Amino acid sequence: MARIVVIGAGLGAMTAAARLAVAGHRVVVYERGETYGGAVGRVERDGFAFDTGPGLLQLPAVYRDLFVKTGKEPLEKCVELSQVEPAVRHVFADGTAADLPNASRAGVGEALDTALGAGAGARWSAFMNRAREAWDRTRRPLLEEPLWPNWEVLADREPYPSVPLKRLLRRERRAVTLSEVGELELGGDPRLIALLEQFALAHGLDPRTTPASAAVLPYLEQTFGTWAARGGMRALARAVYERCVARRVEFVFGAAVTRIVEKDGRAAGVELADGTVADADFVVAGVAPALLDGMLPGRGVRAAGDVPARSGMPSRLTVFLALSGARPEGTPLRTVVHAADRAEELDCLFGDGFAMAARPTVTVIRPDDPASVPNDAHEAVTLTATVPAYRDDLDWASRDVFALQAENLITHAERAIPDLRDRLLWHEIRTPADIAEATGADGGAVPAPALAAAGGRFLHPSNSTGLPGLFAVGGWAHPGGGLPHAGMSGTLVAGLIVEGPEFRGSQ
Repeated sequence: MARIVVIGAGLGAMTAAARLAVAGHRVVVYERGETYGGAVGRVERDGFAFDTGPGLLQLPAVYRDLFVKTGKEPLEKCVELSQVEPAVRHVFADGTAADLPNASRAGVGEALDTALGAGAGARWSAFMNRAREAWDRTRRPLLEEPLWPNWEVLADREPYPSVPLKRLLRRERRAVTLSEVGELELGGDPRLIALLEQFALAHGLDPRTTPASAAVLPYLEQTFGTWAARGGMRALARAVYERCVARRVEFVFGAAVTRIVEKDGRAAGVELADGTVADADFVVAGVAPALLDGMLPGRGVRAAGDVPARSGMPSRLTVFLALSGARPEGTPLRTVVHAADRAEELDCLFGDGFAMAARPTVTVIRPDDPASVPNDAHEAVTLTATVPAYRDDLDWASRDVFALQAENLITHAERAIPDLRDRLLWHEIRTPADIAEATGADGGAVPAPALAAAGGRFLHPSNSTGLPGLFAVGGWAHPGGGLPHAGMSGTLVAGLIVEGPEFRGSQ
């Protein structure tokens, strides 16, 4: 039985902790905050409740496997999950709306034909067939296996089979980025292009530079479906925490780790802010790169030849709305209101000026969940938009500026909720600075899922590190950000500790 210290109580870290405890190890989790869940928190006020992180779950199989492998109670006995229908409503800049069904690629094609005109569904379906090839080629190395030592193979090889566009007297052209996929393969329809690019934008990625392999993002959602939980995603975090406790994982909250103790060339424990030292045979760090680097001053955390830690990722602005009046029957749980000017939005987000578009792409979450409201005469709504990460040296990053942008989000969301202003009782905002405080990530940056190609710029560092006995878990390590990816990260770290470097992932 090994002594294992886990730094942080995010979903990836808790997944690793539960699996390690079941394997017979003694596991202690030190969390600098006062609760578990990391970015998956909950805000409550006047009987209203809102998720601070993701509001929906993809690939619940990741957590189903966790609960099967760590106890007799399956996930659905601990969390009430329901498949969302429709999966999403898209409101495009020209006013066109399309309701896309859940986990039905054929149904999505039919819905696009109905909303956008004959042929739109066929173009999207052909794209999704190519996306399936990219998924089949990258699923194991990007999600189910530890990062290959020769990860350059993933970096140099584009798995998306783009269609060659032949032009008279010119060389054929193939899509390299996600934007080029939209331009060359979706018939030039700005609505289909906006639909495609939104999958990158939602993860803080610029579709103009994101590799075509990001086609796996819409494939994952439209093939495997989207799920909601009664009590929000906080209910999932609570269930994972309770499973850890049931497996005798010890949690110490309000305990900030300041240093990783090194002895004989390997991790040997951690030192807390109060000077206490906790010895360990292994240390699992579920923290952002800057925090991890600060715990090992004077030496590099990453192994030689590993993928560099990602930086410069955007953040999110979230607005919680308390509304009077019941949620109307038939309301989609999720609506994406697209930017009034997509090019302006991308220039603002990813240009040098760190500006914010006046009418950005906004995701509107309207849960049909009694746990989110004081009674059935009210509605809780969450608005989310991708925004630049917080920087102390920029005046625009003040809370006042984000408050102004929150008003822009509310105005833009009226395209999905026309009577929003009349029903609004109050609103609260969660800025990138709030995310930074909760997660420790620079500027409140939010990690994206790992993607192949593009020279490895969209990969995340390996779960193993340059210090033997120290492992990295969570969104800033392989395979990157997102609820399912966090769970996969925890599974990989547990496998590397239990089975050793020869571990090759689930079969």
